[in-house]
Amino acid sequence: TGSHALNQFKTPKFIVAEAMEIMLIAVVSPVIRCEWQLNDWQVALVTTMVFFGYMVFSILLGLLADRYGRWKILLLSFLWGAYFSLLTSFAPSYIWFVFLRAMVGCGVSGHAQGLIIKTEFLPTKYRGYMLPLSQVFWLAGSLLIIGLASVVIPTIGWRWLIRIASIPGIILILAFKFIPESARYNVSTGNNKAAIATLQRIAKMNRSVMPEGILVEPVNERRGRFRDLLDPKYLRTTLQIWIIWLGISFAYYGVILASAELLERDLVCSLQTAAMKELGDDSEENHSPCHCRLFAPSDYRIMIISTIGEIALNPLNILGINFLGRRLSLSITMGCTALFFLLLNICTTSTGLIGFLFMLRALVAANFNTIYIYTAEVYPTTMRALGMGTSGSLCRIGAMVAPFIAQVLMSASFLGALCLFSAVCVVCAASAFTLPIETKGRALQVCNLSVVLPCPH
Repeated sequence: TGSHALNQFKTPKFIVAEAMEIMLIAVVSPVIRCEWQLNDWQVALVTTMVFFGYMVFSILLGLLADRYGRWKILLLSFLWGAYFSLLTSFAPSYIWFVFLRAMVGCGVSGHAQGLIIKTEFLPTKYRGYMLPLSQVFWLAGSLLIIGLASVVIPTIGWRWLIRIASIPGIILILAFKFIPESARYNVSTGNNKAAIATLQRIAKMNRSVMPEGILVEPVNERRGRFRDLLDPKYLRTTLQIWIIWLGISFAYYGVILASAELLERDLVCSLQTAAMKELGDDSEENHSPCHCRLFAPSDYRIMIISTIGEIALNPLNILGINFLGRRLSLSITMGCTALFFLLLNICTTSTGLIGFLFMLRALVAANFNTIYIYTAEVYPTTMRALGMGTSGSLCRIGAMVAPFIAQVLMSASFLGALCLFSAVCVVCAASAFTLPIETKGRALQVCNLSVVLPCPH
């Protein structure tokens, strides 16, 4: 009955809002560097503190979501994130900016519950197709913030960019009345009445009929327990998933921040960007008193092109996930990511640089698609949100380290930074290949919303 249920959900729009909040730092960093005359480590600290907030709250909100429901935590996270995002635009100093963005990170950490709700409504055969398509909406959010930045920052400033970027999150709060709680979660807590009401609503929307019978599922009071993740049945899987999440996040945000750094500093073979050729090296428009260069229109165009790469491999990613399986598909894309990080060291034209960045964004996005699906599928309903939350928390450790590699170490040793990114990807590829459980074609565990038909006699 639930194969088309997600037509009513607003989770894609949630992804747009989250992408805008995360990508915001990449486009604002050059401006705040100049305004507050920041050093490399201070610029990197902004991103790190965003993900520190994400890391701390990801576990907490995952635990609460398993105990009290996905819907409540998702709403709380959006209220929190929208409030502090808006406050950021009024930050009077660098310290206040860092603190408020960390608070935004705390709120964004709960957005993963939207994916949990989505996963728990999708039938097994559709999950490998529908979940990767969510990447399109992440792309939309990323492109929207880059496009807005190219217009808003040069005219009315970065503070107005943040205010405008906060609008989607505020509007989406109104959409929560259309989002039901996960039926699987309701059944796992013994609230069958609410689960049936949700399924009946879906059946009506799909012009279908609920099958006869009753929902049967044992009520499990042991929900959201951290030690269940380390139970012998899941211990090896959990540890390897944590390694993969950490590495994928490290690579993903490394690519995003390195892209900005390459454009800002012209690190590759001392190439001049198109804008520098047009305006000249000593143009006051591109240089600030603190010796940093603001993004020119051509830089925004390059960021847009490389960002579009995030869906370039989506068709192949979907085929790999559904035919090769989650493990093999992830190990292949992680291995290719390691290779392309090393290729960035090749002296090339600006077109070649764009091509490498395009492929890297495509590969790191494919990695995220696959690990999101695998993590949501491998854990049972009673610990799914906590499993995703702890993975997201480890993921943010990688994101916290990435700025210091992409924005600090890269300035000192370009090849050293690329080799480090590549080595981490190789470790993740090996970990993915050796995961003990393959979830391709596997039903979600524990709460299957099984239907018991009345006895014919």
